[in-house]
Amino acid sequence: MVSMKLGLLAMSGLRVQDEELLSLGLTLPGFIERSKVIASLPSLGLLTLAGLTPQEIDLSYLEIPDIHELDSLPGPFDAVALSSFSAQIRDCYELADRYRAQGTKVILGGLHVTVMPEEAATHADAIVLGEGELVWEGLVQDLQYKRLRPVYDARGRTFDLAQAPLPRFQLLDPAQYNRLTVQTQRGCPFDCEFCASSIRLSPKASPSFRVKPVAKVLEEIHAIKEIWPKPFIEFADDNTFANKAHGKQLLRALVPEELRWFTETDISVAKDPELLDLMQESGCAQVLIGFESPSRAALTQLETKGDWKAHQRDHYLEAIDRIQSRGISINGCFVLGLDGTGVESFDEVLAFVRESGLEEVQITILTPFPGTPLYSRLLRTGRILEENAWERCTLFDINFVPDRMSVEELSTNFRRLMVALYDEEATQERKRRFRSILKKTSRGE
Repeated sequence: MVSMKLGLLAMSGLRVQDEELLSLGLTLPGFIERSKVIASLPSLGLLTLAGLTPQEIDLSYLEIPDIHELDSLPGPFDAVALSSFSAQIRDCYELADRYRAQGTKVILGGLHVTVMPEEAATHADAIVLGEGELVWEGLVQDLQYKRLRPVYDARGRTFDLAQAPLPRFQLLDPAQYNRLTVQTQRGCPFDCEFCASSIRLSPKASPSFRVKPVAKVLEEIHAIKEIWPKPFIEFADDNTFANKAHGKQLLRALVPEELRWFTETDISVAKDPELLDLMQESGCAQVLIGFESPSRAALTQLETKGDWKAHQRDHYLEAIDRIQSRGISINGCFVLGLDGTGVESFDEVLAFVRESGLEEVQITILTPFPGTPLYSRLLRTGRILEENAWERCTLFDINFVPDRMSVEELSTNFRRLMVALYDEEATQERKRRFRSILKKTSRGE
């Protein structure tokens, strides 16, 4: 066994390919605000693997926003483990090739690598498939003894979150972030066709939906508080309150922590007054909810198990009012280009946002991510514009043919909707409406 320097490198940059849309986004206040939040999140996956790495390993965590701005490779390292989303995977491969050229061992893992293993293997000395926690300790030991294998395959198995290691948050400089991430569950009981979340890491494994023991979550929050006394926490979950009993147990434990926090969940939280009260009391600032579309037709068959999304449409406005009346803002997410929608869908989203009083809104373009049922269906029916064009997986670039409008109509109307939703006047009006709700909440009305 030899001493070793190991670099954990996160590809943190994201560049929209549509230059006109990119330029437009840089001038819109509401869009800039959300973009800064997304760009300022560390890689919890790599920090978690760091928690499984033996202390004798000389470990570094770095974020690489743009490899083309690197004067030299970070290091030197004996080995590097790289993490990337699909949109940055080409840059990730280029960085991996540069490290390998100088003799550094390269490990690639994550969702994209799991669904495209043959592609990734050409740029790595080892690839990790599925949930990395299941194989990481053995992989590191193989590194130390110079017996690294080309594939570490955890597919078909699921990691028990009760065994989750404490992420090494101390590797971070909290001054670089506006929030830090903690995971409370993994997976989702739903299966939306376009979803590229953790359920794709091991889709046939059971159980696909798991919760982390509350004591583990608190341990991670306390570790964050050691480096950031009053942190803003983002729960890096697919659907935090899919398990309501666990969610309530967690929130009761969070009340004395005096946190402000954000998470993603589904609309069903609005049906549980006790849960909403606990969310408010424990410091929930905002929830992100995927409404996807105001059109019931667009929602039909979007959730492949039981068409759950379509059944919720009639409750949208009431749910928004119930949640935001607790002083919890909603970031409502909408997807443009869904099958069954035409150019009328853009005005429908705009009208719904204005009627509903959503405090924040996020619009994206339907994106066929690799490994999703959506990509398979569109590829099979000849509707993918360019195969393997992963750089377009930004949620704002188009790589498919819509079924009820042209590509140009989708692009043009998306830009128009961006201006209508994210300009100064629209952004401030939503904030004013929500501030009035906060005042009523503080007065107990």
